[in-house]
Amino acid sequence: MKKERKKAVVLLSGGIDSATTLAIAMEKGFDVYALSFRYGQRHAVELKAAKRTAKKLGVKKHLILDLDLRKIGGSALTDDIAVPKNRNADEMNKKIPATYVPARNTIFLSYALAWAEVLKASDIFIGVNILDYSGYPDCRPEYIAAYQKMAHLATKAGTQDKNKIKIHTPLIRMSKAQIIRKGRDLGVDYGLTHSCYDPGVSGAACGKCDSCLLRLKGFKEAGLMDPVKYSK
Repeated sequence: MKKERKKAVVLLSGGIDSATTLAIAMEKGFDVYALSFRYGQRHAVELKAAKRTAKKLGVKKHLILDLDLRKIGGSALTDDIAVPKNRNADEMNKKIPATYVPARNTIFLSYALAWAEVLKASDIFIGVNILDYSGYPDCRPEYIAAYQKMAHLATKAGTQDKNKIKIHTPLIRMSKAQIIRKGRDLGVDYGLTHSCYDPGVSGAACGKCDSCLLRLKGFKEAGLMDPVKYSK
Protein backbone atom coordinates (compact mmCIF):
# COMPACT_ATOMS: atom_id res chain seq x y z
CA MET A 1 0.00 0.00 0.00
CA LYS A 2 1.35 3.37 -1.02
CA LYS A 3 2.25 5.57 1.94
CA GLU A 4 0.36 8.87 2.03
CA ARG A 5 2.64 11.89 1.66
CA LYS A 6 2.66 14.55 4.37
CA LYS A 7 0.82 17.78 3.61
CA ALA A 8 2.18 21.29 4.04
CA VAL A 9 0.66 24.72 3.64
CA VAL A 10 3.06 27.14 1.94
CA LEU A 11 2.49 30.89 1.93
CA LEU A 12 3.05 31.98 -1.66
CA SER A 13 3.25 35.66 -2.57
CA GLY A 14 4.73 35.19 -6.03
CA GLY A 15 8.19 36.54 -5.20
CA ILE A 16 11.63 34.96 -5.02
CA ASP A 17 11.49 33.96 -1.37
CA SER A 18 8.08 32.30 -1.41
CA ALA A 19 8.76 30.50 -4.70
CA THR A 20 12.01 29.11 -3.30
CA THR A 21 10.29 28.12 -0.06
CA LEU A 22 7.64 26.26 -2.04
CA ALA A 23 10.33 24.37 -3.97
CA ILE A 24 12.09 23.47 -0.71
CA ALA A 25 8.86 22.08 0.76
CA MET A 26 8.38 19.95 -2.34
CA GLU A 27 12.01 18.78 -2.18
CA LYS A 28 11.34 17.59 1.36
CA GLY A 29 8.56 15.36 0.03
CA PHE A 30 5.48 17.31 1.05
CA ASP A 31 2.26 17.58 -0.90
CA VAL A 32 2.03 21.35 -1.08
CA TYR A 33 -1.09 23.43 -0.60
CA ALA A 34 -0.18 26.98 -1.62
CA LEU A 35 -1.91 29.94 0.01
CA SER A 36 -1.95 33.46 -1.43
CA PHE A 37 -3.85 36.64 -0.58
CA ARG A 38 -5.52 39.38 -2.55
CA TYR A 39 -5.39 41.94 0.23
CA GLY A 40 -5.69 45.19 -1.65
CA GLN A 41 -1.98 45.42 -2.39
CA ARG A 42 -0.95 47.89 -5.08
CA HIS A 43 1.26 45.17 -6.57
CA ALA A 44 -1.57 42.66 -7.01
CA VAL A 45 0.21 41.57 -10.20
CA GLU A 46 2.19 39.34 -7.81
CA LEU A 47 -0.82 37.01 -7.71
CA LYS A 48 -0.37 36.23 -11.39
CA ALA A 49 3.21 35.30 -10.54
CA ALA A 50 1.99 33.12 -7.67
CA LYS A 51 -0.39 31.31 -10.01
CA ARG A 52 2.37 30.75 -12.56
CA THR A 53 4.76 29.41 -9.95
CA ALA A 54 2.17 27.16 -8.32
CA LYS A 55 1.25 25.67 -11.69
CA LYS A 56 4.86 25.26 -12.80
CA LEU A 57 5.94 23.49 -9.61
CA GLY A 58 2.81 21.36 -9.43
CA VAL A 59 1.13 22.09 -6.10
CA LYS A 60 -1.84 20.02 -4.94
CA LYS A 61 -4.03 23.09 -4.60
CA HIS A 62 -3.55 26.84 -4.80
CA LEU A 63 -5.98 28.87 -2.71
CA ILE A 64 -6.25 32.66 -3.08
CA LEU A 65 -8.16 34.43 -0.31
CA ASP A 66 -9.61 37.94 -0.49
CA LEU A 67 -8.88 40.34 2.38
CA ASP A 68 -9.32 44.07 1.96
CA LEU A 69 -6.56 45.54 4.12
CA ARG A 70 -7.04 48.86 2.32
CA LYS A 71 -9.83 49.52 4.81
CA ILE A 72 -7.20 49.47 7.55
CA GLY A 73 -4.46 51.16 5.53
CA GLY A 74 -1.27 52.32 7.19
CA SER A 75 1.06 50.95 4.52
CA ALA A 76 2.44 52.16 1.21
CA LEU A 77 1.23 48.86 -0.22
CA THR A 78 -2.41 49.35 0.78
CA ASP A 79 -2.82 53.09 1.24
CA ASP A 80 -2.14 56.39 -0.52
CA ILE A 81 1.45 56.52 0.76
CA ALA A 82 4.49 56.79 -1.49
CA VAL A 83 6.64 53.69 -1.92
CA PRO A 84 10.25 54.52 -0.90
CA LYS A 85 12.65 54.52 -3.85
CA ASN A 86 16.42 54.48 -4.45
CA ARG A 87 17.36 53.80 -0.82
CA ASN A 88 20.72 52.36 0.16
CA ALA A 89 21.22 49.51 2.64
CA ASP A 90 21.76 51.85 5.59
CA GLU A 91 18.52 53.69 4.86
CA MET A 92 16.62 50.42 4.52
CA ASN A 93 17.84 49.18 7.89
CA LYS A 94 17.40 52.44 9.77
CA LYS A 95 13.71 52.01 10.61
CA ILE A 96 10.65 50.01 9.64
CA PRO A 97 9.70 51.26 6.15
CA ALA A 98 6.39 52.58 4.84
CA THR A 99 5.91 49.32 2.93
CA TYR A 100 5.38 47.44 6.20
CA VAL A 101 1.79 46.16 6.25
CA PRO A 102 0.54 46.16 9.88
CA ALA A 103 0.46 42.60 11.27
CA ARG A 104 0.51 41.06 7.77
CA ASN A 105 2.44 37.91 8.60
CA THR A 106 0.34 37.36 11.71
CA ILE A 107 -2.80 37.60 9.60
CA PHE A 108 -1.42 35.35 6.85
CA LEU A 109 -0.07 32.74 9.27
CA SER A 110 -3.43 32.62 11.04
CA TYR A 111 -5.17 31.66 7.81
CA ALA A 112 -2.43 29.16 7.04
CA LEU A 113 -2.87 27.69 10.51
CA ALA A 114 -6.63 27.33 10.01
CA TRP A 115 -6.19 25.64 6.63
CA ALA A 116 -3.52 23.33 8.00
CA GLU A 117 -5.93 22.19 10.71
CA VAL A 118 -8.62 21.42 8.15
CA LEU A 119 -6.16 19.58 5.92
CA LYS A 120 -4.70 17.75 8.92
CA ALA A 121 -1.33 19.08 7.83
CA SER A 122 1.42 19.28 10.45
CA ASP A 123 3.60 21.78 8.62
CA ILE A 124 3.49 25.40 7.43
CA PHE A 125 6.24 27.01 5.36
CA ILE A 126 6.87 30.76 5.18
CA GLY A 127 9.73 32.53 3.38
CA VAL A 128 10.68 35.10 6.01
CA ASN A 129 14.27 36.27 6.10
CA ILE A 130 16.32 38.45 8.47
CA LEU A 131 19.31 39.25 6.24
CA ASP A 132 18.30 40.80 2.90
CA TYR A 133 15.03 42.34 4.00
CA SER A 134 13.63 45.78 4.80
CA GLY A 135 13.43 45.67 8.59
CA TYR A 136 10.01 44.08 9.02
CA PRO A 137 9.45 42.97 12.63
CA ASP A 138 7.37 39.95 11.59
CA CYS A 139 10.31 38.38 9.73
CA ARG A 140 12.43 37.78 12.85
CA PRO A 141 13.14 34.36 14.42
CA GLU A 142 11.78 35.52 17.79
CA TYR A 143 8.49 36.44 16.14
CA ILE A 144 8.19 33.01 14.51
CA ALA A 145 9.05 31.31 17.83
CA ALA A 146 6.35 33.30 19.62
CA TYR A 147 3.79 32.52 16.92
CA GLN A 148 4.74 28.85 17.02
CA LYS A 149 4.05 28.74 20.76
CA MET A 150 0.73 30.48 20.29
CA ALA A 151 -0.25 28.07 17.50
CA HIS A 152 0.22 25.10 19.82
CA LEU A 153 -2.00 26.73 22.45
CA ALA A 154 -4.68 28.09 20.12
CA THR A 155 -5.62 25.09 18.01
CA LYS A 156 -7.56 21.89 18.43
CA ALA A 157 -4.73 20.18 16.57
CA GLY A 158 -2.21 21.30 19.19
CA THR A 159 -4.28 20.85 22.34
CA GLN A 160 -6.62 17.93 21.76
CA ASP A 161 -5.31 16.03 18.76
CA LYS A 162 -1.66 16.47 19.79
CA ASN A 163 -0.86 17.27 16.17
CA LYS A 164 1.39 20.25 16.81
CA ILE A 165 1.80 22.23 13.63
CA LYS A 166 5.39 23.24 12.90
CA ILE A 167 6.25 26.51 11.18
CA HIS A 168 9.24 26.14 8.85
CA THR A 169 11.40 29.14 7.88
CA PRO A 170 14.05 27.59 5.61
CA LEU A 171 15.31 30.97 4.33
CA ILE A 172 15.50 32.76 7.67
CA ARG A 173 19.31 33.23 7.70
CA MET A 174 20.08 33.06 3.98
CA SER A 175 21.21 35.98 1.85
CA LYS A 176 19.19 36.79 -1.26
CA ALA A 177 22.02 35.41 -3.39
CA GLN A 178 21.98 32.12 -1.45
CA ILE A 179 18.20 31.93 -1.82
CA ILE A 180 18.45 32.45 -5.57
CA ARG A 181 21.15 29.81 -5.96
CA LYS A 182 19.11 27.35 -3.90
CA GLY A 183 16.02 27.97 -5.97
CA ARG A 184 17.95 27.62 -9.21
CA ASP A 185 19.27 24.25 -8.02
CA LEU A 186 15.68 23.18 -7.32
CA GLY A 187 14.47 24.25 -10.74
CA VAL A 188 12.64 27.46 -9.79
CA ASP A 189 11.99 29.68 -12.81
CA TYR A 190 12.50 33.17 -11.44
CA GLY A 191 11.20 34.60 -14.70
CA LEU A 192 7.75 33.62 -13.41
CA THR A 193 8.13 35.57 -10.16
CA HIS A 194 7.41 39.18 -9.25
CA SER A 195 8.96 41.25 -6.47
CA CYS A 196 8.27 44.93 -7.23
CA TYR A 197 6.20 46.98 -4.78
CA ASP A 198 5.29 49.63 -7.34
CA PRO A 199 5.04 48.10 -10.83
CA GLY A 200 4.01 50.10 -13.89
CA VAL A 201 0.75 49.70 -15.78
CA SER A 202 2.36 47.00 -17.93
CA GLY A 203 3.42 45.11 -14.81
CA ALA A 204 7.12 45.83 -15.35
CA ALA A 205 9.15 46.21 -12.16
CA CYS A 206 10.21 49.74 -11.19
CA GLY A 207 13.78 48.75 -10.33
CA LYS A 208 13.91 51.40 -7.60
CA CYS A 209 11.85 50.21 -4.62
CA ASP A 210 13.49 48.31 -1.75
CA SER A 211 12.22 44.98 -3.02
CA CYS A 212 13.55 45.52 -6.54
CA LEU A 213 16.91 46.74 -5.26
CA LEU A 214 17.31 43.73 -2.96
CA ARG A 215 16.30 41.40 -5.77
CA LEU A 216 18.79 42.96 -8.22
CA LYS A 217 21.52 42.85 -5.56
CA GLY A 218 20.81 39.16 -4.98
CA PHE A 219 21.06 38.22 -8.63
CA LYS A 220 24.26 40.24 -9.03
CA GLU A 221 25.88 38.54 -6.02
CA ALA A 222 24.71 35.15 -7.28
CA GLY A 223 26.41 35.87 -10.61
CA LEU A 224 23.14 35.54 -12.52
CA MET A 225 20.94 37.73 -14.69
CA ASP A 226 17.51 38.66 -13.37
CA PRO A 227 15.04 37.34 -15.99
CA VAL A 228 12.18 39.76 -15.26
CA LYS A 229 11.49 43.03 -17.08
CA TYR A 230 12.20 46.41 -15.51
CA SER A 231 10.92 49.83 -16.51
CA LYS A 232 13.45 51.90 -18.42
